[in-house]
Amino acid sequence: MTRRSWIGWQFTAPFLALFTLVFLAPIAYSAYLSVFRTRLVGGTTFVGLENYTKALSDPQFWEAITRVALFLLIQVPIMLGLALLVALAIDSGRLYGAGFFRVAIFLPYAVPSVVATLMAGFLYGIRFGLVGSINEALGLNLPDPLAPGWILATIGNIVTWEYVGYNMLILYSGLKVIDASLYEAAAIDGAGELRIIRSIKLPALRGPLVVATIFSIVGSFQLFNEPQVLDSLAPNSITTYFTPNIYAYQLSFAGQQINYSATIALLMGVATMVVAYLFQLRAMRGEAR
Repeated sequence: MTRRSWIGWQFTAPFLALFTLVFLAPIAYSAYLSVFRTRLVGGTTFVGLENYTKALSDPQFWEAITRVALFLLIQVPIMLGLALLVALAIDSGRLYGAGFFRVAIFLPYAVPSVVATLMAGFLYGIRFGLVGSINEALGLNLPDPLAPGWILATIGNIVTWEYVGYNMLILYSGLKVIDASLYEAAAIDGAGELRIIRSIKLPALRGPLVVATIFSIVGSFQLFNEPQVLDSLAPNSITTYFTPNIYAYQLSFAGQQINYSATIALLMGVATMVVAYLFQLRAMRGEAR
C-alpha cells in the first residue's frame, strides 16, 4: 500500500482502537463466558449452547421480555406523539415564548435518570408523597402508583417526562431544515396550517421520526435505571426479573451466575438489534413507495 492509502487508516485508527476496546472486546468476552458454566464444585466447564437453550426456555426471561415489549408498544407512541405535538407547536411561530418552552421541555433530559426516578418515587409515594397527601387531605382513595399493577405505567410516565424534550429536539431540528419556499407556495395556493402540517411537515419528519423511534426501541429494551432505583421505594413491585437487564444484573451480582448472565445480555442485544433493524427496514420500504 502507498503512503497516501495509509492516511485514511491513520485518521480512523483512534476511533477503531476505542471502538474495539469498549464495544467489540466486551461482546467477544461475553460470548466467551456464555459457552461456559462455573460451579462451586467442579469449577468452570464448557457447555456449548446449553446456556442459550436454558435461556430460551426460561419463563422469567420471557416474562421480562414481554414486559419491556408492552412498555415499548404503549409508552413510545405516547412519548413520540407528545414530542411531535410540541415540535409542531414551537415551529408554528404562533406560540408566545417559544424559546422558553423549547428549553423548558428539553430541561428534564438534563436531569440524571436516577435523580428523576427518585423525585418521581417520592412524589408518587402513597405513604409519604403527593398521592398520599391528596388522599389524606381530601379523604380520597387514589390507587398507589407504586403498586405492582401500576408500576409499569409509573415508569412509563417517568421515562416520558425525561425523553419528550430529547425527541422534540430531534423533530424540531427536522422541521427547521424544510425549505421556506414550500411554505410560501402552500400559502399562495391557499393551504391552511393543518394542510401544511399534513402535506409538508409530516412527510419531512419521516426520517427524524424513524431515528427517534429506533433510539426509543433500544432504550425500551435496555430499560434498567428507573426500575432499579424504584426497587428500594417499591420492593414488592420490582421483581428480580422485572426487565431483561435487571435479570442479567441480578444473576451476575446477586446469584453469581456470570455465564448465564452473559447469555441473557447477549440474547437481549441480538433481540434489540433485530427489532430495530426490522423497524428501519419497514420504514425505508414505506418511504420508497
